[in-house]
Amino acid sequence: MIEIDVALTRSTSFKLEARFTAPDRGVTALFGRSGAGKSTIIYMVAGTVRPDRGRIQIGDAVFFDAATRTELPMEQRRVGYVFQDSRLFPHMKVETNLRYGERRAKEKRISFDAVVGMLGIGHLLSRRPHTLSGGERQRVAIGRALLAQPRLLLMDEPLAALDEQRKAEILPYLERLRDELKLPILYVSHSLEEVLRLSDMIVAMADGGVVAAGSVSQVMSRPEMLPIVGRFDLGTILDCTVKAHDPDFALSTLAFADGELRVPLVDLPLGTPARARIRSRDVALSLSRPMDVSVTNRLAGTVADIRREEGPYADVGVDLGHAVLRSLVTKESVARLALEPGMPVWVMIKAVAVDSRSPLFDAPAPGATLPEPANPPKVSPPQTPSLRLVGADTPSRGNG
Repeated sequence: MIEIDVALTRSTSFKLEARFTAPDRGVTALFGRSGAGKSTIIYMVAGTVRPDRGRIQIGDAVFFDAATRTELPMEQRRVGYVFQDSRLFPHMKVETNLRYGERRAKEKRISFDAVVGMLGIGHLLSRRPHTLSGGERQRVAIGRALLAQPRLLLMDEPLAALDEQRKAEILPYLERLRDELKLPILYVSHSLEEVLRLSDMIVAMADGGVVAAGSVSQVMSRPEMLPIVGRFDLGTILDCTVKAHDPDFALSTLAFADGELRVPLVDLPLGTPARARIRSRDVALSLSRPMDVSVTNRLAGTVADIRREEGPYADVGVDLGHAVLRSLVTKESVARLALEPGMPVWVMIKAVAVDSRSPLFDAPAPGATLPEPANPPKVSPPQTPSLRLVGADTPSRGNG
């Protein structure tokens, strides 16, 4: 378990007070806008910034405890750190850079060959950093951090300096790292797309404090997220399983606890876990079962709550049984439909963003060589008018 409870005052303009716990494996994302205090948290964990008060504990190791005047030296904390820029040694070949991290380790829980295989960098070993692409440099930097055998991996905006093509190149490797290693990762990012794709837990931060913390599905529907992601990116995250593919129409069917969703064809085998993101702006409501409409996804539910917001908007929660979908509509629509908690309604989902995600949670044995991914990342399929993949956008701004 990761336990963070810290406070820091740097000036009258910046004060940080943050308290949260995180699991001892998987990715915990520190998410928020610039200046929220995300990076300061991991500086404290690494030992480069000292809290004014509080406690930091990673597993059984107490890194900092103001009450007992405990402060573990940086070199004894055994944390791996990956920055925005790779910070590789320019005069060393890739293999030498990697071995540098390996030499610092007192124990070996994962081998050189396993790291090289997992990150797909075997063909780069004899090259120097200046000949690598940005994505390749970051993969080498991650490998060097892993070979130091850390008890915790800190990643500070590792993709921020990369263009979209390089991000797409490196994300599958980060997913492998998350799924195949028993290693906790604190991942700092202001990119919602990265966080939704990679993280198991989100700690949302604003103005030096934690505004929401929990699983991805819990946090993304919270009203506290509004100032961070904006009204039109709030929504619901559903954990699904790939049920079927329909290549004739380039669609896939995802099953979840309350039904099924038809989405653009996903490059995942049947039975694979997948994460579906449904923005509240893409959910329309009807008092009767919709007929003769172009919207593919229609589900029955019950109004759970109604949040009236500033301006013309209202946020309606619809209980499907196991999950609650959020729908962004106008206050006029709420009045016209006479919506109240407990009323039966139908939801029509105009667009679904699908994020491939396979949480294996089985770490390789020490020294194991991990296979290369069977299928390299593929180009997203063409999108249908009513459905879209992660990263696509629609001009809609609420319903009715």
